[in-house]
Amino acid sequence: MSTTESTPVRPGDAAWAPKLVALDIDGTLLQWIDGTGTTSDALSGKVRDAVRRAYESGAHVVLSSGRSPHSMTGIADLLGLPAEGADRLWIVASNGAVVLRYPPVDVVHEETFDARAAVEKILERRPNVLVAVENRGLGYRMNRPFPAGELDGDRQIAPVEEMVADPVSRVIIRDPDATPEDFIELGRELGLHGIDYVVGYTAWLDLTPVGVSKASGLSYVCDQLDLEPADVLAIGDGRNDVEMLEWAGRGVAMGNAPDEVQDAADVVTAHVADDGAALELSRWF
Repeated sequence: MSTTESTPVRPGDAAWAPKLVALDIDGTLLQWIDGTGTTSDALSGKVRDAVRRAYESGAHVVLSSGRSPHSMTGIADLLGLPAEGADRLWIVASNGAVVLRYPPVDVVHEETFDARAAVEKILERRPNVLVAVENRGLGYRMNRPFPAGELDGDRQIAPVEEMVADPVSRVIIRDPDATPEDFIELGRELGLHGIDYVVGYTAWLDLTPVGVSKASGLSYVCDQLDLEPADVLAIGDGRNDVEMLEWAGRGVAMGNAPDEVQDAADVVTAHVADDGAALELSRWF
């Protein structure tokens, strides 16, 4: 990992250019609001213009986020994607568990898993955590309300055992009174066999099917487009971006990313507040 400024275009291949641009949303395209687990809904003009240049040059732009499908389509609208009459956009949602085309929303691939044992194990250790599962296309079911702004769409209160009675694509565990470090340690202690997990900027734990990540979702998209990982430029800032940054031909961490995310990347661009994603995209488009 090194800074963007000092890294060669592509070692041994000065003519390389991205054919697919994979973009995280929160902390990459949108700024985090200090002290919360939410981001601003204001998109920087520089970032929007840079993404549009990439798209208009012919690169496939793929939004790739831990967000649920219903909360990603609005970001595509903010970016003005896709162009009128053009092919539908590819979107990788739910940390890779759901792949869809838009507009309209058309889920073309979904990975699910049985989360019951893992959730029961977590509740034994932390009985007061908040639990939510995606109600795909609509919103979430949760055991109690989450902090304001952290979940969008339709929100329904339901018993945990009912929420995980059937296979799900993702489970969210949240504790507003804990720290991310608490949850990192919790994941280590639990040894969630057969299930992958990732900790966010706050005490937020995403449970996903084993082997499913943004990288696996993007790999599915590349297969459909007859592209290789080497064709991909990926930009992200979170722990859920590590696999994507390692998998892509060029993985770029935001300057606001935790150390372990920066270490996984090929290069590090500027902070989201300084339009780091636009800076990286402007190297190519």
